[in-house]
Amino acid sequence: MNMYNKVTTLTEFVLEEEHKFPEATGAFTLLINSISHASKIIGSHVRQAGLVDILGKANSTNSSGDEVKKLDVLSNEILLETLKKSKQVHALASEEMEDIIPVNEHGKYDVFFDPLDGSSNIDVNVSIGTIFSIYHAPTDKSSSLQAGKHQVAAGYILYGPSMMFIYSSGHGVHGFTFDPSMGSFLLSHPNIRVPEEQGIYSINEFYEKIYTDQTRSYLHDIKFSGKKYTARYIGSMVGDVHRTLIKGGIYGYPADLERPEGFLRLMYEVNPMSYLIQQAGGLAESNGQNPLDIEPANLHQRVPIVLGSKKEVEHYQSFA
Repeated sequence: MNMYNKVTTLTEFVLEEEHKFPEATGAFTLLINSISHASKIIGSHVRQAGLVDILGKANSTNSSGDEVKKLDVLSNEILLETLKKSKQVHALASEEMEDIIPVNEHGKYDVFFDPLDGSSNIDVNVSIGTIFSIYHAPTDKSSSLQAGKHQVAAGYILYGPSMMFIYSSGHGVHGFTFDPSMGSFLLSHPNIRVPEEQGIYSINEFYEKIYTDQTRSYLHDIKFSGKKYTARYIGSMVGDVHRTLIKGGIYGYPADLERPEGFLRLMYEVNPMSYLIQQAGGLAESNGQNPLDIEPANLHQRVPIVLGSKKEVEHYQSFA
């Protein structure tokens, strides 16, 4: 018997999920398939990054003021073109673009994405990824900016030793690993649950001297209170959150005295990752509130974020 007869592909899984809803039209499956297709193309370019001239800066900055890498630009173009061709998208927004792009007034979904999170780590071969967040398109001509609690689905594609597609549509978090021989993502991590407690922390301690009293007190406590903690920090959000999702612990990019508004972007990074962590049984907080409750003020708004295992985040909150 072929071993693959027992394995569920991403497309099969999404179709099975959609069949649970009689009103479903198949539009969501087409959208996820489009994101999956784009990620395979991006993944191929990432694997060749050391072989072709797509490294280095593109001599520009994105809408958030960060230096744009050539592979960022390429990944952004691939996602834009693929999602437009899906015919399911009402509007698209990317970390790399200043404004929301209207696509199809009849499209059912608005998609926000970070085309290549952690791209500054490409040249040192560290895991990077694509993050996406999906909302129903507004029906009353209102703004596409919505609080994270209204997400229809969210996920990321990790370009690591193996390529993985992690997503949730509100019914748990599921992980799929890419099989190059089949050209498909195969279900490898069904119903991922974040361990409730795990002594791993992922916070950039270089900023400790300018962190708030809460974060400094927390860091002091986990270092000297007696419980053994291990520091693990990649510097690529998608890589650090993936580890936290699978192994537990706490990830944070909290506010500091120089960036009281935070650093990571609400619509492109914080909302989708907070959604995934909470769907997997963990917690997320931004200045004492659930980030999914934040009403976005602008497309590229930045907010602080701490997320991970329930008890570890509660421990951090206890120092507020």
